[in-house]
Amino acid sequence: MRPVSATRQLIVGAVFLTAIAWSNAAFAQLTVGTWIRTDGKGKGITMTVEKCCNGGERLVWHIPAMGNQPPTTMTVESPMDGTDVPALVDGKPSGETMALKRIDDHHYSSVIKMDGKPFGTGKSTISPDGKTITVESVMGSPGSQPTPMIETWVKK
Repeated sequence: MRPVSATRQLIVGAVFLTAIAWSNAAFAQLTVGTWIRTDGKGKGITMTVEKCCNGGERLVWHIPAMGNQPPTTMTVESPMDGTDVPALVDGKPSGETMALKRIDDHHYSSVIKMDGKPFGTGKSTISPDGKTITVESVMGSPGSQPTPMIETWVKK
């Protein structure tokens, strides 16, 4: 059985890395919809993006059952302006917050915190055709060795 902290880190990592990838309303036709994670560590994870929150976006990750852990859904509603917002796991507060920020039409940044403490940072690039997102991040709790990660998402 995977320890709860490892499962939580996987969920946090998956959510964090993809959350930084979304644009504003000008690119709603490119981003709204379903995205599929294609890198080896994230196969099976999908994400839906919806407009919400006065021009912001709702990101919903669907994480399949892994090991002895049940499937999980994580939701973040962000104005995409760098404001910390809570992440809900299966509809309940998780102790995680994300500060998602649109830099320009194809670049985004994020800071994630767990229980108010920094947990990771990342940057994301949307391909010129709007069909692929590459997310590069560094994750790790205070006192642990930072782990660099790269994710690839494609629009379904």
